[in-house]
Amino acid sequence: MTDITTAKTAPETMELATFVTTDIAGITRGRSFDAAQTDEYLRKGVGWVPANLALTPFDVIADPNPWGSSGDLRLMADPNSKARVTCLPGVSPLHFYHSDITDLKGEAWDCCVRSFLKRTLEEYEKVGLKVVAAVEQEFQLLGVDWPHAPSFGLRAQRRADPFAPLLMQALREAGAEPETFLPEYGKDQFEITCSPSPALEAADRGITIRAITKEVAALFGWNASFAPKTQPDGVGNGVHLHFSFTDLAGTPVTFDASRPGRISQTAGAFAAGVIRHLPALIAFTAPSVLSYLRLVPHHWSAAYTCFGERNREATLRICPTLDLPGRDPSRQMNMEYRAVDACASPHLSLAVVLKAGLEGIKAGLQDPPLISSDPSELSEADQERLGVRRLPASLPEALDRLVQDEVVTGWFSEDFLDCYLAMKRKEIELVDGLNADELCARYAAIY
Repeated sequence: MTDITTAKTAPETMELATFVTTDIAGITRGRSFDAAQTDEYLRKGVGWVPANLALTPFDVIADPNPWGSSGDLRLMADPNSKARVTCLPGVSPLHFYHSDITDLKGEAWDCCVRSFLKRTLEEYEKVGLKVVAAVEQEFQLLGVDWPHAPSFGLRAQRRADPFAPLLMQALREAGAEPETFLPEYGKDQFEITCSPSPALEAADRGITIRAITKEVAALFGWNASFAPKTQPDGVGNGVHLHFSFTDLAGTPVTFDASRPGRISQTAGAFAAGVIRHLPALIAFTAPSVLSYLRLVPHHWSAAYTCFGERNREATLRICPTLDLPGRDPSRQMNMEYRAVDACASPHLSLAVVLKAGLEGIKAGLQDPPLISSDPSELSEADQERLGVRRLPASLPEALDRLVQDEVVTGWFSEDFLDCYLAMKRKEIELVDGLNADELCARYAAIY
């Protein structure tokens, strides 16, 4: 049990506010200023540089990239995305806003992933749909010195006290609407879930939760790592994206008790679009070299183009509903995309999965087969019959599959694709030759 109640109170000092953007490496970066001037900065934004997008997780800029040393941009904050935490002892308030990247006229930059998600959601509204989403995230506390406690056990939570209640309080104060905190299966591993919300807000919350979790852990002298693996033989840390749909009036349209899996025709077409483009999507949702130590069979993560019901080996699964009296399944029904980790931008991950699903909806695709077993245990003949394919097993393979999918590449500007591919290839180069232990340590220190 850790005690931080004796921490010194921070001396009265200037409060800083920060406009942040979470880039294609999944890193949250930004600029800070005197919080007393927030209203002024909300009007004019803060400066930004195009080549920042080419930064690898290891703070090396991929060269060449589309911009080099030229160009200027602005971070324009969304006032509704404000996160401010004052309950943490001994430190100044944590105060930030999620931002869009714009040109100097205030127009959305074509390489801004938050703006890309906003445009995607506008496309959904054009076909009469709104997207409700939530982000679940797993992490591990590194640098702790605790006796063993059983997975999912009360003792596993209480030995970290007051970490959990302080984290939940901070998240609530920041408006992230945390639901549950649980000790997970892995060593010193935990999971945070939050309430469903409109998709843009859900992506912002995903970032807010990471930032605040790291902040709280640091007060105890720990590193909260969301890296997909912290040890080669350890349990991986995943991110789960949950989706459901309503019409424009807010009536749920994901549930249909008469159909297989109880999902509507719209939801089934969405699933078909996701499954069709999964091999390319992986380059964005599992975007690190380390990601592929986690995406292996029998790992409760995702390794195949598999659509399942209550099947944790499925990349896309239908989640269960609570069928108690008075509970409406139509308001609970959702699908979960599991091939994501915290090396990815939540905005970009949500957007590409939604874009793929929208391709299925517009084409009126038929539901993919529902698979209830581990897809790796299917015979080759059954895999062929059911359309089950092994997902890319490495980042270079995923990038190759991305380039081959003209539908997915067609969603992006040439500059964005050139930057993304250059940055990822530089990342691959920077960790080339590391063994599995070294690879885990390199990413765990950052994510």
